[in-house]
Amino acid sequence: VTGGSSGIGKCIAIECYKQGAFITLIARDENKLLQTKKEIEKYSVNDKQVVLCISVDVSKDYEQVENVLKQAQEKLGPVDMLVNCAGTSVTGKFEDIEVNSFERLMAVNYLGSVYPSRAVIATMKERRMGRIVFVSSQAGQLGLFGYTAYSPTKFALRGLAEALQMEVKPYNIYITVAYPPDTDTPGFAEESKTKPLETKLISETSSVCQAEQVARVIVKDGVQGNFNSSVGSDGYMLSILTSGMSPVTSIMEGLQQVVCMGIFRIVGLFYLGSFDSIVRRCMMQREKSESTDKTE
Repeated sequence: VTGGSSGIGKCIAIECYKQGAFITLIARDENKLLQTKKEIEKYSVNDKQVVLCISVDVSKDYEQVENVLKQAQEKLGPVDMLVNCAGTSVTGKFEDIEVNSFERLMAVNYLGSVYPSRAVIATMKERRMGRIVFVSSQAGQLGLFGYTAYSPTKFALRGLAEALQMEVKPYNIYITVAYPPDTDTPGFAEESKTKPLETKLISETSSVCQAEQVARVIVKDGVQGNFNSSVGSDGYMLSILTSGMSPVTSIMEGLQQVVCMGIFRIVGLFYLGSFDSIVRRCMMQREKSESTDKTE
């Protein structure tokens, strides 16, 4: 589990450990990793389980990522399921976001998933089995005000997942893209400190989920090999609306998409209208406030 020292990644590691898995946690902060290791070990179901910690930045040096994953596999055996959960966020108006933030987010959120996946895929093909999970976001299905740096990196994971699934399906390897909603994590709390008003108001139209709940859904879908993983009714609607040419796990899933697409599109248009209304109201209030300040 990359990004496994906190938030959704940590909860995914705990959920897998509860099911008897051997865990490799990958993150940058060694102290956080060791604290998380102790927390996870409380949930062991047998004496043989191991939690291995690796401190590395998965977005910087591919050869380093490849080497540490090779070492992990030498210690614990081949990777059955890789969960790419390393990620970060920056919010703000397009023109206010530093240019290097666009580069950093693409490195962490996209390349930080490419590198670990690239490092394990050959072994998975040799074994004719494996699961790879990409943790995207609902902001990877729908572009929203304030997420011009973040959303594209999460949209990119979908394209990678679709192309990779077509390549590896004959080898009995299945890809899952998870689209969690706003989730109560340290990263979400940090992001909320700098959110523009428009983004906050749009976010408030849906509730904040607990990381444990999100993790359970992601692990279940990953194990089952479902391509799409969504949480709640809003998540289900978004997955139907954005299904496009994405693969389906069953005929029933495809039929649900065909039947529900038109209805959900109508509902989605109402959502988009309300979001546009929020943005317009905020702009008008800001201009009115600026005008008042000038006259004073």
